Amino acid sequence: MERISIVTGANSGIGKVTARQLAGRGDRVILMCRNMAKAQAAKQEIIQRSGNEKVEIIQVDFASQRQIRAAAAQFLQQYDRLDVLVNNAGLLASDKRQVTEDGIELTFAVNHLGYFMLTGLLMPAIEKAAAQTGDARIVCVASEAHRYAPFSLDNLQMERGYSGIKAYCISKLCNIIFTAELARRTRGKNIFANSLHPGAVNTGFAGNTPGWFAWLFRLSKPFLLSEEEGAETSIYLATSPEVRGISGGYFYKKRMRRHLIPTATDPEIARRLWEISQSLTGVYY
Repeated sequence: MERISIVTGANSGIGKVTARQLAGRGDRVILMCRNMAKAQAAKQEIIQRSGNEKVEIIQVDFASQRQIRAAAAQFLQQYDRLDVLVNNAGLLASDKRQVTEDGIELTFAVNHLGYFMLTGLLMPAIEKAAAQTGDARIVCVASEAHRYAPFSLDNLQMERGYSGIKAYCISKLCNIIFTAELARRTRGKNIFANSLHPGAVNTGFAGNTPGWFAWLFRLSKPFLLSEEEGAETSIYLATSPEVRGISGGYFYKKRMRRHLIPTATDPEIARRLWEISQSLTGVYY
């Protein structure tokens, strides 16, 4: 049976490498991207390098809940099954706090609520794949930056003390908490959800951000991982038979990390974050 996979933020960086590797394995791959011109270029590169023409694009800006709903609806009109969802799209915003058209702080909206919404809206297709094959995968790209998050459930959108890097750290911690809670809620359904740290990867992701973080990024560039190295754990979690049956883990270099900060493993915090996310998006699952 042909596997159907979605990779968000697949027009560059580790997202594009992940999509290319999945296509190389014979998957039908859907690229969910904001920039259509870059997505078309990525699609042609993936087809050329993988030899697989089953590559499609669904345009979506994850800062817009309306667009996320439309993208999910477009996928579900074409397919009733989803074997692999790689939540990879993300951003590191500037130090000027911005809100989306939905009135939500930009980093939190894209990096956390984007994962939460898309996964929930596609859950019927994920559940069908799990029932048919016994193996559906949800992969969430997080970061070791989560360890530095000034986390508070009453300041998730940083109305107080905002900085771009702090907002990013909070969103990456939310990715890990969300994935662990998702694993608990899908236990026994043959849905395996895991998060990961890709490593410090040499992409344009942070280098395009103004401020000291971009300066530090450029300074460290010679020591960073390649995009191929950075994508290895995403691909491992999406494809490896070794991971079947493992859910709720946080991985780095294809190994589960056992020691997480207490906030990342607190079930009450996970429950409350889930409820807040439902309230902010109107997506319940």
